[in-house]
Amino acid sequence: MTLRSTRIALLLGLAAIGAVAAATPPDPPTRSYWVYVCAESEDEVALVRYGPEGAAVEKTIRVGSFPNEIEGPHGITVDPDGRHWYVSLAHGVPFGSVHKYETGTDEWVGDVTLGLYPATMDVSPATGLLWVVNFNLHGGMQPSSVSAVETETMAEVARIDSGVMPHGSRVSRDGTRHYSVNMMGAELVEMDALHFEVARRLPLGDGVQPTWVTRPTPDNVVYVTGNNVAKIFEVDLDAWTITRTFETGRGPYNLALTPDDATLVATYKTGDAVAFWDLASGVERARMTTSRTIPHGVVITPDGAYAFVTVEGVGSDPGTVEIYDVAAAERVAAVDIGKQAGGLAFWKMN
Repeated sequence: MTLRSTRIALLLGLAAIGAVAAATPPDPPTRSYWVYVCAESEDEVALVRYGPEGAAVEKTIRVGSFPNEIEGPHGITVDPDGRHWYVSLAHGVPFGSVHKYETGTDEWVGDVTLGLYPATMDVSPATGLLWVVNFNLHGGMQPSSVSAVETETMAEVARIDSGVMPHGSRVSRDGTRHYSVNMMGAELVEMDALHFEVARRLPLGDGVQPTWVTRPTPDNVVYVTGNNVAKIFEVDLDAWTITRTFETGRGPYNLALTPDDATLVATYKTGDAVAFWDLASGVERARMTTSRTIPHGVVITPDGAYAFVTVEGVGSDPGTVEIYDVAAAERVAAVDIGKQAGGLAFWKMN
């Protein structure tokens, strides 16, 4: 064999090894993870587990007060100590409500009536207050509000005027600021979470329809979706300005950051995809087509290993929860739940 043919054979062998390595699926998890997931068109919340044996629905919890009506569980969150979960029922008569349940037993604890179409929400790690956006999807586009709820008594303690169609609710790590977006107001809104008032508004551009904002990083940065313009905006909260703009697939809707703030995972609602962004370089390193149409929410496990994504589906399709290996940017499991899978919240891992 000539030297040239030897080199060619060696290169072909290395290429073959690389192809096999690339095709090797990620290792299964060594621990289990649990998330609560809303099925908006079924009035159900599913408790989904992913672990060494794969993904499964461990329990389905019926929510709502009217068996013959679809009340629409939309937003869901778990408090920082993991003892309770909260779900918003958007379709009230006319006002919606938020209900409190005990994790594990999933027994109902209490509820509170809020504004029109309460949607996404977050619990302050400092004060324990539950912050809920009143999205107001009904009727004309009227200014709406954000509610603050004291969770021990489930009493609304404040309602702050926000703008038209507030969505995405995130509280800063120190509990002093609340962030949301006005979908039909083209702005990011910062609220003083201790004095219950709007602190600042940041215009995102004429006609931009934002749908989500992340919790601020330790460097005081948030990421905001421009759903209708296929962009994600990086906002420096100290400078109160947009510092970078990422061009995305169609319909960026929900976002989640890994715990080290290195990777941003985005759902592309009209693009039927999940994207993984490397934030150091500002490059989309991977994009995966979802198994059904209309991806919705995303949450990342506290160890940064997995992203859980909800996919609504259409018509009679069941909703789906997909699990992605974050490092590999690959789908590793999926499980069906009730129709129109939407909001989801991480509960625990063992």
